[in-house]
Amino acid sequence: MKNKNVQTEIDACYLYRKLAEHESDETVANVFHQMSEIEQGHAEAFARKENIPIENLIRPSWRALTLNFVGKIFGYDHVLSSLMDTEKGLSNAIIATKEKNKQEITGAETNHVKILWSILENEKKISGPQLAKFESRHSSGGGNAIRAAVLGGNDGLVSVFSLVMGVAGATGGNQSVLLAGIAGLLAGSLSMALGEWISVKSSQELYENQMAIEMDEIENNPEGEQKELVLIYMAKGIPEEHAREMAAEIIQDKSHAHEVLVKEELGINPEELKGSAIEAAIYSFMLFTIGGIIPVIPFIFTTGIHAIILSIILSTFGLFLIGGAITLFTGKNLWYSGFRQIIFGLLAAAVTFGIGKVIGIAVS
Repeated sequence: MKNKNVQTEIDACYLYRKLAEHESDETVANVFHQMSEIEQGHAEAFARKENIPIENLIRPSWRALTLNFVGKIFGYDHVLSSLMDTEKGLSNAIIATKEKNKQEITGAETNHVKILWSILENEKKISGPQLAKFESRHSSGGGNAIRAAVLGGNDGLVSVFSLVMGVAGATGGNQSVLLAGIAGLLAGSLSMALGEWISVKSSQELYENQMAIEMDEIENNPEGEQKELVLIYMAKGIPEEHAREMAAEIIQDKSHAHEVLVKEELGINPEELKGSAIEAAIYSFMLFTIGGIIPVIPFIFTTGIHAIILSIILSTFGLFLIGGAITLFTGKNLWYSGFRQIIFGLLAAAVTFGIGKVIGIAVS
C-alpha cells in the first residue's frame, strides 16, 4: 500500500497534468506542466524514502479520478480550486501539528503553494492579465458550488432522517410518519430556498454598491489604484519591478483593473455576483429535497418496523456517500470520512427516536 504522502503527490501530479491538457492559454498551461513535473519529483523522492518501487507511481487515487471526471463535466476551474484548497489544507495541517507539538515553524510547511507562485513569478511570458486570470480561477470557488451541493444534500438527509425517526419513535412507524416526513421535507426545502434567495440577493446588492465605489476610485484616482495593485502583488512575493510592470499593464484597461481590485481589495468575485438569486433558491430547494427524500421513501410503500429499518439502511448508505463526497475537498480517508458521517447521522436519529419514544409513551 502506498504511503499517503506519496499518493498525495501522485494525485497532484495527475491533476496538474490534466489542467495543462485542458488549458487553452499556453503560458498558463506551461505553469501547470511545470507543477506536474515538480509533484512527480516529490512523489519519487517520497517513494525512495519509503522504499516503494518507482514503477508503482502511475496510478492516481479514486479521489483524483473523480475530480478529473468533475472537471470534464463542470469545468476544470473546479479541479484547480479543489487542488489549491488541498495544498493549503495540507500546509495548515502541518503547521497546526507543529504548533501542537511545540515544534519550530520553518516556512517550508507552505512550500507547495509557494512553488506555484514562484513559477508564476519567474515565468517571463506571464503577463499581468494572465496572472489575474489565473488568480480569478483558483479563487473563484469553483469547488464551492460542488461543496455546497454536498452540504445541501447532507442538511436535507440528516434533518429529515432525524424528524422521521423522532415521529417513528412516538408512533411506531405508522402512516403519520410519512405525513410528518413530507411536511418536514417541504418546510425544510422551502426554508433553505428562501434563505438562499435572501442571502444571494442581499450580498449582490451590498457588493454592487462597493464595486460602484471602487470604479469611481479608478476613474478619479487611477494613480492611487495603480499603487495599490503594486502593493498587492509585492505582498504576494513578486519583485517590485515586475509588480510595477504588471500594475501598469492592468490599469490601462479600467474594467479589468476594476475586476482585479474588487477581488483583491474587497474580496469579491464578480463572476459569482452574476448568479441568479432565483436559480440559487431552486438549486437549494432541489439539493435539500434529494437528501431529505431518502429516509421518507420506505414509508411510502410500507409502515411499522419494516419501514423504520429500511429508512435507517437507506439513510446510512446516503450518509456514507455524502461522507465520501466530502473527501474530494478534505483529502481525508474515504472510509474514515464515510463512517464518521454515518456515526454522527445515526446518533442524531437515535436521539430524536428516543425522545419520540418517551413522548409517545407519555401521551399514550
